[in-house]
Amino acid sequence: MYRCMARSVCSGGRVCPTFVPAYTQTPSWTLRNTTEERKHRQAEQRLQCSVRCMSSAAKKRRSLPSAFPVLDLPLQPIQQHVYEANLRNSNTCHNKFMELSEKVSKGGGDNAIARHTQRNKKLLVRDRLRLLLDDEDFLELSPFAGLGLPYGDIPSAGCLTGIGRINGLWCVFIANDATVKGGTAYPITVKKQLRAQEVAIHNRLPCVYLVDSGGAFLPLQSEIFPDKNQGGRTFYNEAIMSAMKIPQVSVVCGSCTAGGAYIPTMAEETVMVHRIGTIFLGGPPLVKAATGEEVTPENLGGARLHSEVSGCVDHFAWEEKEAYEYTRNIISTLNFQLPEEEEEDDEKRKVVSRLTDGSRFQEFKARYGTTLVTGFAKIHGHLVGIVANNGELSCQASLKGSHFVQLCDQRDIPLLFLQNTAPTAALTLSTKQADINSNRLKAQGSMMSAIACASVPKITVVIGGCHGADSYAMSVHDGSGSRRLSASP
Repeated sequence: MYRCMARSVCSGGRVCPTFVPAYTQTPSWTLRNTTEERKHRQAEQRLQCSVRCMSSAAKKRRSLPSAFPVLDLPLQPIQQHVYEANLRNSNTCHNKFMELSEKVSKGGGDNAIARHTQRNKKLLVRDRLRLLLDDEDFLELSPFAGLGLPYGDIPSAGCLTGIGRINGLWCVFIANDATVKGGTAYPITVKKQLRAQEVAIHNRLPCVYLVDSGGAFLPLQSEIFPDKNQGGRTFYNEAIMSAMKIPQVSVVCGSCTAGGAYIPTMAEETVMVHRIGTIFLGGPPLVKAATGEEVTPENLGGARLHSEVSGCVDHFAWEEKEAYEYTRNIISTLNFQLPEEEEEDDEKRKVVSRLTDGSRFQEFKARYGTTLVTGFAKIHGHLVGIVANNGELSCQASLKGSHFVQLCDQRDIPLLFLQNTAPTAALTLSTKQADINSNRLKAQGSMMSAIACASVPKITVVIGGCHGADSYAMSVHDGSGSRRLSASP
């Protein structure tokens, strides 16, 4: 019926001729009756009205200053009493919040704080976080957990959890508060720790543990150990996070007894503080009761033992402040720029210092397997893992190398091997030496397997000798997947 249905609008709100029916522009035609004429006139009026409405709407759309208008809704006098009642209730809740905040900030109380800081020479948990985090602006999780429980008040459930920045990287932290019942784990403590681990898993955030725990609270062990989402779940989550390539770093800044000993040993990297840090399943009293032997905590599971003999600890710290500096440096190896670190004066480190950007090198397991040097550095801005040896590759050095290679593979960090292997020593027929050789070969086999299975790029540079079976463990053999083999003059 219409000549054109183009949706155009003329200026001034007038109807465009293209919207007018054909019969309105041709005066020669006549209608046979007035009824038909009225119908056509009404249709024309409706069309003109719709076009004017479209034109008006278009003008309004052009004049809108924002898609989100301001809600200007003043408080009516009749609502004043409701507002005042809500304000009083809000002030009451705020005062209660401040009261509980002050209560949980004191931890186990003044006597426990004095015993913790003066007799045990330890830092308070919040002071530890100040040294670890970039600033005090962190999100604390579940600060009031543990209050009003049937077995009493456990301020902050005996541990602080939250999210904060370490060297600019967001991390989840789980820090035991040893002023609350000596850091022992209650059912609510386990629940809070599991919640923090879930946050780390769901958001793929690195997790840092500040461990100062006496293990489970035995009177309530029936509520801690047996069920699916109880004590054992903590270690399950650590294994799952490792499989998901979520970094986990542990700082042993106190006692790690019984179940608490598993947390640092399952973490990727562990820092331990001299004298105040211990790791053992059963302490000296249990040893004496079982065997009659008297042993000190330091000799049973101190920082020296675990950094030099057992290898459970990767970094040895003389004091707590140094431990948190180590931890910040470890976080910087997660593809962040490394801070400066002093170099020791020996041949391997001299070579490393001349290869790396700014001679910066974050060493891994510095006091364990000392014939092998492992650590992180940047070369031309690229983060790499360096494995350098000088002499015989001992059993401890091979285990250290295997651990480091797997760590770099998990973090997708390329590997650079600096090799200087000595000729194989003459074999002896003594039983003791045979055991040593057997253990060394098994460890070297573990290292070779880790290198062969690593999917990251590998480059080997021979900086000295290349002799014997040790050279295979240093990725010199083509079967290990080394992409390039070079030899220095």
